[in-house]
Amino acid sequence: MSEQTLQQKLDTAGDLVTFLRNQQTGPNVYPGVPAEYSNWRNEQRAWAESAVLFNQSYHMVELYVSGPDAEKLLSYLGINSFKNFPVDKAKQWVPVTPDGYVIGDVILFHLEEDVYSLVGRAPAIEWVEFHADTGDWNVTVERDERWAMRNDGKRKNYRFQLQGPNAMKVLEKAMGTTPPDLKFFNMATVTIGGKDVRALRHGMAGQPGYELFGPWADYEAVHAAIVEAGKDFGLALVGGRAYSSNTLESGWVPSPLPALYTGNDPMLIAFREWAKGNSYEGMCSIGGSYVPDTVEGYYLTPWDLGYGIMLKFDHDFVGREALEKMKDQKHKQKVTLALDNEDVMRVMSSVLTKGERAKYFEFPSAVYSMHPFDEVKCDGAVIGISTWVGYSSNEGKMLTIAMIDPDFAEFGKEVTLVWGEPNGGTTKPTVEPHVQTEIKATVSPVPYSEVARDSYADSWRQAGKGK
Repeated sequence: MSEQTLQQKLDTAGDLVTFLRNQQTGPNVYPGVPAEYSNWRNEQRAWAESAVLFNQSYHMVELYVSGPDAEKLLSYLGINSFKNFPVDKAKQWVPVTPDGYVIGDVILFHLEEDVYSLVGRAPAIEWVEFHADTGDWNVTVERDERWAMRNDGKRKNYRFQLQGPNAMKVLEKAMGTTPPDLKFFNMATVTIGGKDVRALRHGMAGQPGYELFGPWADYEAVHAAIVEAGKDFGLALVGGRAYSSNTLESGWVPSPLPALYTGNDPMLIAFREWAKGNSYEGMCSIGGSYVPDTVEGYYLTPWDLGYGIMLKFDHDFVGREALEKMKDQKHKQKVTLALDNEDVMRVMSSVLTKGERAKYFEFPSAVYSMHPFDEVKCDGAVIGISTWVGYSSNEGKMLTIAMIDPDFAEFGKEVTLVWGEPNGGTTKPTVEPHVQTEIKATVSPVPYSEVARDSYADSWRQAGKGK
């Protein structure tokens, strides 16, 4: 019997909203590292106060795309411009469907002439694989699968991120020389622990930092050298619990649902017939209080995610015609919601009763599905959706990243977050019986961190009114 395709799985799934909301998959896990090296509170504070080392070697997919048509393929599939994108540069790369809705986003590295790699969640990478496999492109693709999907105990590359106020001091000591003075998202080759390391100028919560990667065989030598160099500068290793919460301060949405489940365009139909039933799209889950009539209610445009600044109509790409029609329409605006402390305490204290309880808040990340979607209301009307939610020890607040009607995107405005799922919850194993409740929230800047706002000035992360 041949393996089930994604289309075959969806054909028997019934209502897709109900299907995805009751998928048994919980939130993304971060394998290969302990949940906590010390405790998640100190690990969070270290990226704002000293320095941290994130170990990104395990949880992301990497795809190598090489050959004479590599740039043509990636340009055709992405909303980004490829002007001024030489070797040793990287960018956040965003593909959309023919209907103009976001599939996902990854970091795209230009490693060598006609050689690129994409690193991140699977949907965008599978979209590239599909086109390379079925189209007339002179390219070769090589997928390096994430840790949870392999059993050989190694990957092509290790991948670390060094970040925080003391990150440059740690890097200088580890290198034994002054680090290269690179612009954001530019790369150079440096030496750490006697090994050649590719260094990308980057940052995840607005603090200065580098992403460092190289051959898997060099993992131990490079990691040990960085840890040793960090002893004098308060370097902390970050575990899986704290890692997923750093986005609350930086304002990146990790979880747009890939808009691939519907659509009659032949390209979308062909993708669903090509993809496997156990692909990311076939296994992922949705959670939260927002329940649209159809799955299209979860689809997002580049503007909703704050990616309008990346969108360039200087090339032909999949979805261009649809986006040109959308560009002058009203779009959701990305903001941070700072949840009211007393309301958060009310929700948390409900677990200390034998009666009705609100949905449990996990710390520091309160995400309980792969794709969280909660309603945001003002005066009883739904004005948008909240996605990533959790606690920042640096800010002393429970925060969410939301996308709301721009008419309500006024800093300091009070709105409400609907917390918990309707009708007592779904069948996901991460959902216990509970009752929905509303939590007051204040519309706030994105990024929420003042350091991040300054660091990302005039970038896609800046949004809102009242700056």
